[in-house]
Amino acid sequence: MKPVTTPRQDMPPKLRLDSALSSGELIELAYAKYRLENQSFAARVTELLGTPIEAGFRLLPLGWAATINRIAQQSLLRALRVATGSMQTAPQPASRLKHKFLVAASGGVGGAFGLAGLPFELPLSTTLMLRSIADIARSEGADVSQPEIRLQCLEVFAFGTKREGLDSGQSTYWAVRLSLSQMIRDAALVMTQRELGKNIAAPVTKLLTKIGSRFGVLVSEEVAAKSVPIVGAISGAIINLLFIDHFQTLARGHFVVRRLERKHGTDAVRDAYRWVEARPPNE
Repeated sequence: MKPVTTPRQDMPPKLRLDSALSSGELIELAYAKYRLENQSFAARVTELLGTPIEAGFRLLPLGWAATINRIAQQSLLRALRVATGSMQTAPQPASRLKHKFLVAASGGVGGAFGLAGLPFELPLSTTLMLRSIADIARSEGADVSQPEIRLQCLEVFAFGTKREGLDSGQSTYWAVRLSLSQMIRDAALVMTQRELGKNIAAPVTKLLTKIGSRFGVLVSEEVAAKSVPIVGAISGAIINLLFIDHFQTLARGHFVVRRLERKHGTDAVRDAYRWVEARPPNE
């Protein structure tokens, strides 16, 4: 009689045998999962400063949260209008350093004015970051001239914050995508019919508000970090470098997933994503 074997619970046999993804693609997906699920801007800033980022929150004036959320949403709108309009669509390697330099420079200038400089600095840095995200999307084979791809680039600003109500085993990444998917389709339909003008159609406004509420959380962390006294010695430029690097990392993971979806379909990639163990790219 042959011995009875019990399948490992963390590696479902069906997925191991029937996954449409190759072993190389599964490794890519594991790298992408690590980028999407293990990134914390606040943790990186805390490591840099040597003090919890909450110390910066205590230094901000009353009513700062509402102000930052409003500026964040306005910045996303301006970025959407101008960031990808002049990009060539042919796939080519992404240039992360160029955009990092420009965002660092804007942070160095804007940081000198503190919270008062945010309405001027954040729209510029957000546009540069969206341009960099689109650059990464293009390097993964996405057609950045298409409205839905442009909105998928904007979607990256909604990642990287934890969502309340999720169990530890659930994916924040897929939960955010699910919450935005219909809004992205509706907004893309509007954008194919006309260019974004002064009167923004309701579906686009709704999407910007949804993404802006999550983006505003990270902007708040960035502003709080710049409020910590020690930053005067480090400069706001370095905080901005961490900020854009955070979104570049998320963008790479997101558009690796999207590339695999174009080849194998969303269901196959999502099932494999649930199974693979997140793996740091430098391993």
